[in-house]
Amino acid sequence: MKTILAAMGLTLALTGAAMAAGMQEKTVMKGDHQVGYSVRGDGPLVVMIASTGRGSAEFAPLADRLAERGYKVALPEPRGIGQSNGKMEDVSFHDFGDDFAAVIEQEGGPAIVAGHAYGQWIAKTVAADHPDLVSGVVLLAGGAKSWPPELSDAITMINDPNSTRDQKMQGLMLAFFTDEETAEPWLEGWHQDVTQSQRAARKQTDRDSYWSGGTAPILDLQGGSDPFRPEESRNEVRDELGADRVTVVVIDGASHALPAAKPVETADAIADWADGIVKQ
Repeated sequence: MKTILAAMGLTLALTGAAMAAGMQEKTVMKGDHQVGYSVRGDGPLVVMIASTGRGSAEFAPLADRLAERGYKVALPEPRGIGQSNGKMEDVSFHDFGDDFAAVIEQEGGPAIVAGHAYGQWIAKTVAADHPDLVSGVVLLAGGAKSWPPELSDAITMINDPNSTRDQKMQGLMLAFFTDEETAEPWLEGWHQDVTQSQRAARKQTDRDSYWSGGTAPILDLQGGSDPFRPEESRNEVRDELGADRVTVVVIDGASHALPAAKPVETADAIADWADGIVKQ
């Protein structure tokens, strides 16, 4: 009963926060398919892209904080989640990126595009393909160029509906979180078909076609305890793309699920950096 009441309380709190921020549900057509998204706040636009196999609703506390900091925040859903639909096979990062570019266009862009984990690649793709729509890119807990295969295996296991609760929690603690209480909500909310589609799209995409993310300024925002981004890789992006373009910020006490574990700290880091780009 306590668990149920706690969950109800969290739902009501998030709903109340969203209502206070004036959240609206919207859709935009991209060709023959639809992209669903929510939007809240007023000011320069920030578009948040979710990680592998997950939707954007869990960005709500972060988005509300960004709205408090004077930003309009759009949370689009990937294909296969919510009101977003479209072809799921034989697609590339460029197809996914075009979906999110349509949201930016409808909301009057340009936008700071923030991609969490897998979403960092799509954020880069939007910036590479639509430079006029992107004022900056946030790599939100983006992985290093390489990481141990057991981390990818953990994501596969967590997505498997046949995995036990204990197995999923072990995977979450290995790859995403530093404590089980914060990890608990992530036992749910996975979309196996979306994960499979997104992984296939990576194989369909030429790395050089998106990797640099165009020429937009970049915030490389890392979790201090992220196994996908060990300490020796801290300056990897900055060393490759240039210190004049890339700002590195590390938030201690968070793993790969940085925006879920530290939503206020993450939002403030994004806003502090974005203020210097879009509010000069």
